[in-house]
Parts: sequence; structure tokens; C-alpha cells
Amino acid sequence: MFTPTSSIVQGDTIRFKEAVFAGSFRSPKFVGERTITAKGLKESYGGEKQQHTFTLEIIACEGIEPLTSGTVTRRKGRNIYRNGTEREAWADEEARRSVASEKHARGDVARAAREERKNGYDRF
Repeated sequence: MFTPTSSIVQGDTIRFKEAVFAGSFRSPKFVGERTITAKGLKESYGGEKQQHTFTLEIIACEGIEPLTSGTVTRRKGRNIYRNGTEREAWADEEARRSVASEKHARGDVARAAREERKNGYDRF
């Protein structure tokens, strides 16, 4: 059973919708949506801009231009969270809380480092 979530961690099985576009990146045309169910294999924060990125293994996909099950793909967190995200409960939610704590600690460190860089640039 899937429930709404605002935080995904490595190991989560998630479901989300994303827009599908055709044409070039300079003039994209919206053609519809697809719903993706995937397992979170990895996640990371970009050092420069704190762009949270997830590596996902596709379990199922429905809608426009569906992705093949078993395919591994990457998505930015902002795109996963954009239209609402759901996750399946873990058999051991305490283990998930531990993974989430570690993830949030890394995010805190990344944000602090960015703030330090930003403040350092202001001095010149």
C-alpha cells in the first residue's frame, strides 16, 4: 500500500507522476503524463546547488511513452516531488528512520557548505 510522502530515501519503493514532452528542449510540447513505480537505488546531493538526485530502478510504468521495467534512470528530487509522491511502508520502519536521519544529516552539511561558499564570495 502506498502513502503520500515528502521525503524519499534509498531503499524506498515510490510512485510518482511526471510530465512527458516531445520535440526539442528549446521548444518542448507537452504530450501527457506517465506514472512511475520505482525502487530508490541511490541518492545524492549536488555539492554546488544542493540538487537532490535519485537513481531509480523502474518497477512499472503506465501512461505516455512508458519506461521499461528493470531500466535504471536518474531523476532530480524536485521533479519526483513536483506532482506528489507516494511510498510503500518498509517491513522495518525503524531501519528507514535511520536511513532518513543519515540522509538529512548529509543535506544539512551540504547546505552549510553552500552557505559558507556563498558568504565567502560576498567578501570579494
